[in-house]
Amino acid sequence: MTDVTLDPTQRGYWTSDQEVRWCPGCGDYGILAAMQFLHTDLDVKREETVFVSGIGCAARFPYYMSTYGLHSIHGVEPCWSAGLAMARPDLHIWVVGGDGDMLSIGGNHLIHALRRNVNLKILMFNNQIYGLTKGQYSPTSEVGKVTKSTPMGSVDAPFNTLSVAAGAGATFIARTHDLDRNHMMDVFRRAHVHKGAAFVEIYQNCNVFNDGAFDGIIKRDARAEKMINLVHGEQIRFGADNQRGIVFEHGVARAVEVADVGEAAIAVHDAHNPNPSVAFALAQLSNDRVSPTAFGVFREVQTQEYAEAVTNQLLAANEKKGPGDLAELLRSGATWEVA
Repeated sequence: MTDVTLDPTQRGYWTSDQEVRWCPGCGDYGILAAMQFLHTDLDVKREETVFVSGIGCAARFPYYMSTYGLHSIHGVEPCWSAGLAMARPDLHIWVVGGDGDMLSIGGNHLIHALRRNVNLKILMFNNQIYGLTKGQYSPTSEVGKVTKSTPMGSVDAPFNTLSVAAGAGATFIARTHDLDRNHMMDVFRRAHVHKGAAFVEIYQNCNVFNDGAFDGIIKRDARAEKMINLVHGEQIRFGADNQRGIVFEHGVARAVEVADVGEAAIAVHDAHNPNPSVAFALAQLSNDRVSPTAFGVFREVQTQEYAEAVTNQLLAANEKKGPGDLAELLRSGATWEVA
């Protein structure tokens, strides 16, 4: 239990009494700290907050938050969370999993939670490896990745995580990384206030089985030239002197030198564009470990939220026909007797 002498504006209020058991140096520590500090600034109650996880290193997250939590089974955390959101739409539900958990065994549940726009905040810790089971390749591992399960190198083309989310029609899509607490907190806060399915990919370092996977993009000496900060309403520019930018040509996003194309050609980021193909194109910029990669909120649009839509249906049916009769329902339609 949390120290009762603390108040919700202190990190300790949101910190459980469980010993944090990740490998020393794991990126999960930074994500956990960002989430705990974020909650000191949110107008939410501990008893109305739930963390649901699957299986994997990331799945220990609910133990370390002093809120309600559920450690489910491999890949089904979006499914179980959707049921909880339907039954208790008043709750703040965070869903936590890794790239193997959510995109392999749980891929089916993830895409349906996104396409239905269930009011969930889904955090996918992407370290491009299976960590808990000791270093097998995952659905986001690069081609040629040598692991215990691919001793001659992976031949699988990896998922582009945010492209999957865009293809499923997710109404909130974002990316952050474990080395920047302020950026994580800002992205998590925006996901929290979004009504509907919010999907956040977090580049997370596994320093035991895949150390430095994202160093060519997120390390301090690489950030200026490789990290593209998306800001709604502003041109998509990057580089130490903002000398590079993004243009869209026939639906494809491409990095260019501003001097080569002119200021007017550089795209202005529109996170509210109803067409998910824009977010898809921006996600496609990230196709290896050294390419310029976009971070921030890719897409943030409002459409009908699933639980609210179903509730409205039930209310309308009740108003029209009155309370349902389960016995009548079971005997309606195509029924027959077995001799």
